[in-house]
Amino acid sequence: MSLDITFLGTGSAYPSPARGASALVLRREGQCWLFDCGEGTQTQLMRSHLRAARITKIFITHLHGDHFFGLPGLLCTLSLQSNPDPGKPPVDIYGPLGLRSFLWRSLELSHSQLLFPYTVHELVPTRDQCPAGEFKDFSGLDRDEAPPQGPPGRLLHLDPGEDSYLLVEDEQLVVRAFRLFHRVPSFGFVLEEKPRPGRLNVQKLKDLG
Repeated sequence: MSLDITFLGTGSAYPSPARGASALVLRREGQCWLFDCGEGTQTQLMRSHLRAARITKIFITHLHGDHFFGLPGLLCTLSLQSNPDPGKPPVDIYGPLGLRSFLWRSLELSHSQLLFPYTVHELVPTRDQCPAGEFKDFSGLDRDEAPPQGPPGRLLHLDPGEDSYLLVEDEQLVVRAFRLFHRVPSFGFVLEEKPRPGRLNVQKLKDLG
């Protein structure tokens, strides 16, 4: 399995002419996974050797603007570069509770219609992930307002035994989120490659005794 990382932005708080806000891309098996999407990420993608159309998963660490204000614009640009395809798998977006509401409202208010499906999987934080005065419970957002056509997705809760959130698992790797302490609920992401059995030439071993 080949993995390749490209930093699109390492700036803090706001982008500068020479340094974008937080974003990096992991290339894996022809797919691109985007981690954070600060303002200007789509411009940084255009300057890179990467193809934005290959983005299949997006992971947002926390809901400070310099880590996710670029997301609605990026999705709209990806839509402009897409052709309608009912069979296309959705772009999976992972992030803290409240992200689904932000995206849905941003796209609705701007009358943006995406030509591809997307899902938002929200991580439910624990109250000890940030100072008590900063914690906000977003579990009731849009409870009575979100229409049935709003983005689907799962609510992901902490697995006490693993002290983490299971996000993705396939034959090659596991992706988990773990809690970070910040001014707002935040998450780090770990990609763990599964053990691979080695390949032995049994006949050669027999020949060598």
